[in-house]
Amino acid sequence: MPGENLTRDEARERAALLSVDGYEVSLDLRSAVGGHEGEGPRTFRSVTTVRFRCAEPGASSFADLIAPSVTAVSLNGRDLDPGQVFDGSRILLEDLAAENELVVDAQCAYSRTGEGMHRFVDPEDGEVYLYTQYEPADARRVYANFEQPDLKAPYRFEVRAPEGWTVWSNGAGELTDVVWRFAETKPISTYITCVVAGPYHYVTDRYERVFEDGTRLEIPLGAMCRKGLAPHFDADDVFLVTKQGLDFFHDHFDYPYPFGKYDQAFVPEYNLGAMENPGMVTFREEFIFRGKVTRASYEGRANVILHEMAHMWFGDLVTMEWWDDLWLKESFADFMGAFSLVGATRFTDGWITFANRRKAWAYRADQLPSTHPITADIRDLQDAKLNFDGITYAKGASVLKQLVAYVGQDAFLEGARRYFKRHAYGNTRLGDLLSVLEETSGRDMAAWSRAWLETAGVNSLTPQVLLREDGTVDELAVVQEAAESHPELRPHRVAVGLYRRTDSGTLERYAQAETDVEGPRTVVAELAGADAPELVLVNDEDLTYCKTRFDDTSLATLREALGDLTDPLARALCWSALWNMTRDALLPARDFIALVLRFAGRETDIGVLQMLHAWAESAAVHYTALERREETGRRLAEGAAEQLRAAGEGSEQQLAWARFTARVACTEADFELLASLLDGTVTLPGLEVDQELRWAFLEPLAAHGAADEKLLDEELARDDTASGRRHHVRCLAARPSEAVKAQCWAQVVESDALSNALVEATIAGFAQPSQRELLAPYAEKYFAVIERVWTERSIQIGMDVVRGLFPSYEDSRGTLDATDAWLASHEDAAPALRRLVLEARDDLARALRGQACDAAAG
Repeated sequence: MPGENLTRDEARERAALLSVDGYEVSLDLRSAVGGHEGEGPRTFRSVTTVRFRCAEPGASSFADLIAPSVTAVSLNGRDLDPGQVFDGSRILLEDLAAENELVVDAQCAYSRTGEGMHRFVDPEDGEVYLYTQYEPADARRVYANFEQPDLKAPYRFEVRAPEGWTVWSNGAGELTDVVWRFAETKPISTYITCVVAGPYHYVTDRYERVFEDGTRLEIPLGAMCRKGLAPHFDADDVFLVTKQGLDFFHDHFDYPYPFGKYDQAFVPEYNLGAMENPGMVTFREEFIFRGKVTRASYEGRANVILHEMAHMWFGDLVTMEWWDDLWLKESFADFMGAFSLVGATRFTDGWITFANRRKAWAYRADQLPSTHPITADIRDLQDAKLNFDGITYAKGASVLKQLVAYVGQDAFLEGARRYFKRHAYGNTRLGDLLSVLEETSGRDMAAWSRAWLETAGVNSLTPQVLLREDGTVDELAVVQEAAESHPELRPHRVAVGLYRRTDSGTLERYAQAETDVEGPRTVVAELAGADAPELVLVNDEDLTYCKTRFDDTSLATLREALGDLTDPLARALCWSALWNMTRDALLPARDFIALVLRFAGRETDIGVLQMLHAWAESAAVHYTALERREETGRRLAEGAAEQLRAAGEGSEQQLAWARFTARVACTEADFELLASLLDGTVTLPGLEVDQELRWAFLEPLAAHGAADEKLLDEELARDDTASGRRHHVRCLAARPSEAVKAQCWAQVVESDALSNALVEATIAGFAQPSQRELLAPYAEKYFAVIERVWTERSIQIGMDVVRGLFPSYEDSRGTLDATDAWLASHEDAAPALRRLVLEARDDLARALRGQACDAAAG
């Protein structure tokens, strides 16, 4: 048996053979507290009973389990020798009957990587917290099962836990005779089962709704976090968004929430943003804000809450058959998160964030050599793990936004309603969704799917404007282009907007036409005769998924008047287009940075402003010519400090500019300002330097040798919490010392003692753009160790190491050649590992092209 990496073919063969009637899982988690003896991992007892049927009596199959040891296995009352049937990841099942009962008694390991049953000890009070995280296939680290999404079954969990703990699972629970027993679930997939246990701070509320037929739906609501975060926990806002979301989805889906209660746990050391376990959603605890944050952070949290809620229907009620159709849940949830955010909450500008932030993720992913169709070819679980990417989420959501424009919102939502009712508690493929959308829209969904779902790559749309002698538009056309590697031209439903300056100096739209762009060139007849535009925006209102380009006149207008655009979405789309041009080496990095320094201070949307900060920093670090890097960095730091002083007292803009000032600090004056703000000798009216902002100031000071270990230890004494320790580790790793870098490398690469969160913090501190010479020796070491790390460590840690330690700051042809040499000599390496290296190589090559563009600008 080939081991942990289940293939699609194996899953299909097993699904054709087996159907699962139910699980009973008993976990003894009392070992989570107290001392641990022995050299092996800390373990807990897991006893699983699975009832299942076999279509071919006498056939053989296997169950999945990753555990240090198995105590006993019985199949249909017949004891099996664990040493003979268990190989560390699979349990061989031979001579199956038509109806079967499998009982597995195992010792499973607590996790420190966020995969399986994660165990966290809070340094603040010594309390232990547990939670599970499985997607795509880590339930087998907690109990024996058939680990694939199309073998759904109902579950009954029971848990023994330390005295004083509370335990939660998907169903409602009750403590009887020192055992937590949970109600049987609906049929669900293994990867969305869940257990959360510990002395969590827990708050409750209730959602009620009466439907038109008089039926009343009551959903108990709960929200929890570590006790140490309780003073910062704004559960009221979490519940507000939760109730608004439940109202919205009930209004639009016509299918009552089917999973009973709705708990939401904010848990420590979480690898993801959140996970849609029905009835027991888990989130990273960083969504509980310890200091002042901008509205964008609250909007981001609300979007994630709604994204996970949408999964209760798209993903949990109806689940993809295999990971090929992961988009069936993730694209829909990403779209529905933004759709419901705008339609149900106070964050009515959510589509601006979507256009500016989520699409940026998609555009980057879709231009990597690993880009893939939204409906991907997922051969195995390693492929699946890497496909939780910008294509599956943000491009898929963008394409669904285009689909709504194509078929109409009513037809789209009616299709969703039929999809839920037709496939409730079942599994689906692409064709199942397309068939209901054809029914409701009357459109040819097969052709649309071929263009948008089954091909990769992003098109660019550029306006061509021909003027008459009187200055009016003779012809306006949209030119569509595609990369040579992915030449597909697609149908785009777009709105083309024409803008010009008014007498008051603002830049405003005065004409617009919606049209279908087909093929390489499309004439927009409706705009003939319009006054000559100063700016043409070919994806006005962001209806389609494309890279927007500008004609010469439009680009010249933006250089002079971008800040005068009054429409915030149009402004965000122009910023996004300019950033894409910078990444594509069509706009010198210095020009993009100049635009940010000139106009970002006037940006009213705080999420857009924070995105501009991230892009400007990236432009300075990666896309600026080597000979201009120091000067550009200095100009950016000076501009950030100026905007910080000019920002309104106590405003979100002031906080955003304060954080950005810290990130781009590079001169003694910058470091003196940060140190003075830290010790209070300098104050800026309205700027509260809270604990989170203190750590943000300390990292650049540490990275430039202006904050030593003693100062960082003193800060930890002020903030000796789980969050504080992560910050402390990152700042220590940032120090400019050969010994420090060697120690960080050893801790991450040569040892597995650090938890996932501390691995992440160490890597973040290790890689500093101001320390290129110090990091140079690690380029060769990186290529020497990554295959071993990938083989020996969990896939999550492997991904963190391969991505985070790639020598991206050694941005030279030599590093590119070294990457190519590794790829050429490791053609038989794991495909998922090669994909990560190829992606990093592409980012490096893009950076070098950008630097050449910047250098050529003179």
